[in-house]
Amino acid sequence: MESVIEEIYRSQSRRVLATLIRLLGDFDRAEEALHDAFAAATRTWPADGIPGNPFAWLVSTGRFKAIDTLRRRARFDASQQHIEDSLYTIDETEIGEMEPIEDDMLRLIFTCCHPALPADAQMAMALREICGLTTEEIAHAFLVPAPTVAQRIVRAKGRIRTANIPYEVPDREALPERLDRVLHVIYLVFNEGYSASSGDEIVRADLTGEAIRLARLLLTLLPHPDVSGLLALMLLQDSRRSARQGEQGSLVLLADQDRSLWDGAKITEGLTLLAEAMRTGEVGAYTVQAAIAAEHAKVPSAEETDWRRIAFYYDLLLAAQPSPVVELNRAVAIAMAEGPATGLELIDAILRRRELQAYHLAHSARADFLRRLGRKEEAIAAYETALSLCRQEPEQAFLRKRISELAAAPERQ
Repeated sequence: MESVIEEIYRSQSRRVLATLIRLLGDFDRAEEALHDAFAAATRTWPADGIPGNPFAWLVSTGRFKAIDTLRRRARFDASQQHIEDSLYTIDETEIGEMEPIEDDMLRLIFTCCHPALPADAQMAMALREICGLTTEEIAHAFLVPAPTVAQRIVRAKGRIRTANIPYEVPDREALPERLDRVLHVIYLVFNEGYSASSGDEIVRADLTGEAIRLARLLLTLLPHPDVSGLLALMLLQDSRRSARQGEQGSLVLLADQDRSLWDGAKITEGLTLLAEAMRTGEVGAYTVQAAIAAEHAKVPSAEETDWRRIAFYYDLLLAAQPSPVVELNRAVAIAMAEGPATGLELIDAILRRRELQAYHLAHSARADFLRRLGRKEEAIAAYETALSLCRQEPEQAFLRKRISELAAAPERQ
């Protein structure tokens, strides 16, 4: 039973939280109610069984726990009474037959992305409230101290409260000006699911699925080539999910994946959306990334991949959206087209600028180039650096395996 509750928490807690925020009107109050609801579940479900609609049970329980808490506080603080009273105005049938309300997650994203909030706070809020990451995990992702992240989130919540920022999807007329931030958040949610930043799983299907669902919903609200491009990118990437994990949860690299396990329906849909986005002539960063993913999806084997075309797309992406991570990916593509020595030179240039020093994938890619060049000791040292920075168990296991294989391999003459 404990494992079942943990899985429900993992798959539904963010949606429960989003709905509780709407019902209770406050982030902190909703988070407290969420934890109270799951605490009640761990006490009652083993004896009573799992309810037919766990989502509705958790939302209803969390809301009434919040009312009880406010009632107790109101005895000592009359200013709390109007808050308690407002929570009784919700129609009980709204909870009694409740299914996950799709718009609540989108409302939460638009709230986190409100222009009144600083950009860094928006991203921290989104990862905390939508993905459920800890402040430490967010800090690791942004390469900043955990207290800095915690402060950003606290200030953002305070700003939402004091500025009375509405918990809603804005009117259609206001959607375009908020679109970039919302797409970026959905992209972050997907990335965290596609390659979890920590833990013992490569993929968090609950997050990738939620990001795809939200992009579909957004596309119905605001048909736009950037939305189509992002949805195409996520579908093409997610199509490989089953092939990315081997026995006992081990990581399988793209070149080694069994392509018969790739999801053909998602590839077809993704390619169709990509073509539609390309036809508009408004080719944004997500559409370019989708075009890169499509190059992998269109060929039956890794050997047939057109790496020069992928490198060209990364040139476009780097011009439109300069970043050391895009540079790193471009270096890998060029190395696949021209050889590991060229890729190593490009990565070393990035690292000499003191960029991506704490990014394990930069050191892992550098180690792979060194391995392919036969520079065994340097490769082992680079893999060890990557291992020291990596926080995901399957990736750690992969890096340890590479180190072990290299250590046992004879020196090249």
